[in-house]
Amino acid sequence: MTNLSPMSRRQAMMTPVIPMGEIISTYDTYQNAQHAVDTLARADFPVNQVAIVGDDIRSVERVTGKVTWGRVALMGALSGMYLGLFLSLILLIVQPGAQFAGIFVSAIAIGAGFGMLFGLFTHGINRNRRDFASVMQLVAGRYDLVTEPELVHQARQTLISAASGK
Repeated sequence: MTNLSPMSRRQAMMTPVIPMGEIISTYDTYQNAQHAVDTLARADFPVNQVAIVGDDIRSVERVTGKVTWGRVALMGALSGMYLGLFLSLILLIVQPGAQFAGIFVSAIAIGAGFGMLFGLFTHGINRNRRDFASVMQLVAGRYDLVTEPELVHQARQTLISAASGK
C-alpha cells in the first residue's frame, strides 16, 4: 500500500487492485478480521492504511428453497402491494383532498393482483430453467490484514496488547 493523494485513493477504490504491503495478521473468518480492525481503530491506529484481503476465494450458492406456483404468486402479490402502497401515497401527496382510505385499499389490491399475475406469467415462461431459489456468496479461505511496511510493527503490538488485556 502506498500513500495516495485523495483523488488517486478514490480511483484505487473504484478499480479492483489488490493492496500491496505486509501482512499484519491472518484470520479464518471475516468477522475476526473485522474485530481486529475495530481493535486497531479503538487504539487510534490509522485504519485507513489497513486492508482486509480475502484469499482462496470460492463461490458458494446456498439453496433457500423450492420455487412453487404458490410461492411465486405470494411473492408477486407482495411486490405488487408495495407498488400499490407507493402509488397511493403519491396520489395522497398530489391530491390531498381525495378519500384516502378507498384509494389506499384499492391501490394495494390492484397492485397485488397485477403483481401476482406478472409473477405467475414470468414463472410460466421460465418454468423449466430453474425450480429452486438460492443466494450466491463469495467466501474466502482466509483473511489477511495488510498495511504499509512502516506500520506493521505498531499494528502487531496493538493487537498483541489488546489480546493480553493491557
